[in-house]
Amino acid sequence: MAQVKRVLVVGGGIGGLSAVIALREAGYEVDLIEKNPAWDVYGVGIIQPGNALRALSELGLAREAVQQGHPIVGDRTHTADGTTELGCSDWPPLVDGLPPGNGITRPRLHQILQTHTLESGADVRVGVTFTALSEGSADVTVEFSDGERRSYDLVVGADGLYSQVRQQLFDPQLKPKFTGQVCWRYNLPRVDGLDRITMFVGGPNGSAGLVPLASDLMYLLLIERPSDGDSLRIETEGIAARFRERLAGFGGQIAEQRELIADDLAVVYRPVESVLVTPPWHRGRVVLIGDAAHATTPHCGQGAAQAIEDVLVLREELAADRPLAASLDAYATRRFERCKVIVEGSEAIGAWEQDRSLPIDPLATRATVIRAAMAPL
Repeated sequence: MAQVKRVLVVGGGIGGLSAVIALREAGYEVDLIEKNPAWDVYGVGIIQPGNALRALSELGLAREAVQQGHPIVGDRTHTADGTTELGCSDWPPLVDGLPPGNGITRPRLHQILQTHTLESGADVRVGVTFTALSEGSADVTVEFSDGERRSYDLVVGADGLYSQVRQQLFDPQLKPKFTGQVCWRYNLPRVDGLDRITMFVGGPNGSAGLVPLASDLMYLLLIERPSDGDSLRIETEGIAARFRERLAGFGGQIAEQRELIADDLAVVYRPVESVLVTPPWHRGRVVLIGDAAHATTPHCGQGAAQAIEDVLVLREELAADRPLAASLDAYATRRFERCKVIVEGSEAIGAWEQDRSLPIDPLATRATVIRAAMAPL
């Protein structure tokens, strides 16, 4: 086994919490720091395709997520006006006894992961970040914003798209790339019978869709190129009306649901950004996972799934009888090509949505991404 006993996980989101749970199960001493003192989440819902449920099953959490979510049996694609069905796919289940996919609200998933993290016995500190990382011959000394100073055998950077760990220890010029699109989301009562991700493509600027999250809940999304003059950050006041306006080019179920978007505070609006770090994903005894290493666009629903897969592969490689550097290299080697296909394929779909003269087939590209994602670890 690699010479690791004490681990610090930086970041209390999906990747970080999954890392704590996985590493505590393997017997490591684990500390977690999360800079947000409320330790809550911002967002609407999460798509959990089969490989996400497979990874969560390894952590013993998949059935709980399914119980608190809604099964997704596949996907369906329509033209933007809703008059023509372009395709309908059934997803094969990857875990016996579980649905092919699952939709769940971000707060419910966060609560599941928080609960199991706290029950694991990890030392959790919120409202805390690191101020310095100093690597010695056999450990990393970390200074924290609360004045603490501790030493670890391994530091896991799970601090997301705008990772402080990546910024300080890797290339400071490597920053999230704006892909040219923004994404709107809003929770609504679930349309009766909705058990698939249902997309409406070919709209004026992008694609809209519906995703089930619970028996009584779904979210409506729009991923699009912002109109000329639109900011990547929109003021909260009036944002619901702006969202309705941006959906005006869609028919079918999107048109039926559009007028229900009324609460400015419930609209989630974000620029779509991505990051792909070229290996190595470690600097000495500090390693990146999840969005800190490979943030993808939402086109194929793989962001959270890939973070949890990182955790499982990292845990497995740390258990190997080899030096720590070799284990961290093996982790990145196993993960990079899979994540590269997902990040670049998802970006290609978004690029086609902005310029349909590009010579790609978006449905075929999505199929390539999903095949890569569903392959065994």
